[in-house]
Amino acid sequence: MSIKPILNRFDLTMIVISLVIGMGIFAAPGEVAIKAGNAWVFFGAWIFGGLISFCGALTFAEIGARYPATGGFYKVFSYCYHPAFAFMINWVLVISNAASVGAVALIGADYIRPFLLPESLQNDLGTKIITIGSVLILYVINFLGIKMSARTQNLLIIFKLSMILLICSTVFKSNVNPVSIQAVPYSGNIITSVGLSLVAVFFCYGGYQQTINFGGDIINAKRNIPKAIAAGMFVILAMYLGINYAYYHVLGIGGLQQTPSLAAKMVGVIFGDTGYKVTSLMIFLSVLAFVNVNVLANPRVYYAMAEDGILPPIFKKVNPKTQVQEFGMSFFVAAVVVVLFFVSKFSEMLKYVMFFDTIGLSLAAVAIFILRKKTKELDGTGIYTIKWFPFVPVVFIISYWFVTINIFITFKENPYAALICLATYAVGLIIYYACTYKKKQGTIT
Repeated sequence: MSIKPILNRFDLTMIVISLVIGMGIFAAPGEVAIKAGNAWVFFGAWIFGGLISFCGALTFAEIGARYPATGGFYKVFSYCYHPAFAFMINWVLVISNAASVGAVALIGADYIRPFLLPESLQNDLGTKIITIGSVLILYVINFLGIKMSARTQNLLIIFKLSMILLICSTVFKSNVNPVSIQAVPYSGNIITSVGLSLVAVFFCYGGYQQTINFGGDIINAKRNIPKAIAAGMFVILAMYLGINYAYYHVLGIGGLQQTPSLAAKMVGVIFGDTGYKVTSLMIFLSVLAFVNVNVLANPRVYYAMAEDGILPPIFKKVNPKTQVQEFGMSFFVAAVVVVLFFVSKFSEMLKYVMFFDTIGLSLAAVAIFILRKKTKELDGTGIYTIKWFPFVPVVFIISYWFVTINIFITFKENPYAALICLATYAVGLIIYYACTYKKKQGTIT
């Protein structure tokens, strides 16, 4: 049973927003402030990063319009490059996504634990109980059908956007006195300062590329994918600029550099002592939105790999009534649960997520040049095309390579980091050729 298109443009727009707005915006601005060292670089990084991400979103909008397919992020690599290269890139992203989901879910559980569990469970065990319980509840909801998943996602993202608007409202508090803490200037040069600031900025803006994984789920995908991506990114850009101005208005650059719990601090400005409880609930709901959208999106990549014969056929099995990949989704949730049992071992790996993302996204964007040549017959048929081509994708690609180089430079602090990253890709190639070799041997036999 193949996947049928049943999601509309609004559903996909909410998915775009959910994929991008994770926990990063409630913590990463502090890291940006540390690397920026002053307000000009801080806001410049957020504005520049937003514009570059919008260029990336427009690029992926045309990719999604020209090649709408379930598991589109994998399919585009396979179609434009080679299945081996596609598997190598995507297997790393799927693993890091499972680890990210597990780590973020633990953060949300830490916030809500004091209000849900007795004193005896105010520990790591209590955190894991809440986390695993939350993941399993979302697993059951997703099992009920993709429309139920989308409705749940729409509700959760409304809570998340409400929290951002609530934080933004602090700029209207007349009795707020900005925190007077001297900012610590960045010790390096301005180019490195901007480059490292963009690492955290792009981390917050990333995620929209997974939208093309829903190419088979969207009604009139060639028109609705680009419109949903554009609408979602416009909302995100406005929200991010608003919340960062609120952070700066209340804390200043120095305060941003020295305040780890930004969301709790900001909501506390409005609600006082009850601000922590309000923040805790909203952050927990924000985490659930992030977990839910990943449970929804990642199995689509398995589907695409199974269609190419790399993964077993069971990964593309779809329930005809609910449109759910029951095995694929169960596999991903199981991977997340495993991460939750051994999450401390994944903490170092999560530091490399942005390195993998910048490489994956820039190479995916390069595919637009190949895709345009392979799908010339679609020109003039009314599908979305980038107006300022090739300027838009080229700016996006160069900017991401700039950030990748800056991340690679920081690896000098750990001489094995670059080797680990390259080895991870190499393992993906080994797995691919091992699987395809077994398949060929089975065919011959």
